[in-house]
Amino acid sequence: MDINEILNYKDKFSQSAFLEKISRIAKRAGAKLIYAALILYYTLQSDKVSLKDKAIILGALGYLISPLDVVPDAIPIAGLGDDLAVLIFVLKKVWGEVNDDVRAKAKSKLSRWFDEDELKDVDDLFSQKPEDTPI
Repeated sequence: MDINEILNYKDKFSQSAFLEKISRIAKRAGAKLIYAALILYYTLQSDKVSLKDKAIILGALGYLISPLDVVPDAIPIAGLGDDLAVLIFVLKKVWGEVNDDVRAKAKSKLSRWFDEDELKDVDDLFSQKPEDTPI
């Protein structure tokens, strides 16, 4: 999947649909997927992010909440794997826009669905730069 394909999903994004989706899939998706989604969500809200990057983020988040993606979410394990791949791909593109405040907000929100042990798992999402993270 490339940026142009991701951009096709930007109109699928809405704040309410996003929050509903991550609330519904949090435990099944795992802390890393939800953390990556929240990082993009909070980065989207920054006034320092370019319109181009916002469009790409909207596409990724739209892809996450769309029921029509490459691998349907209902398929165990693989169903959310493509969503995570898209989120990480876009996170790589906008990495320079992700600041400590965004990470703190995302981690704080995670505590609604995950316990301390599960929250530790998200730390290695940023132990290396996203461009070094295999998908």
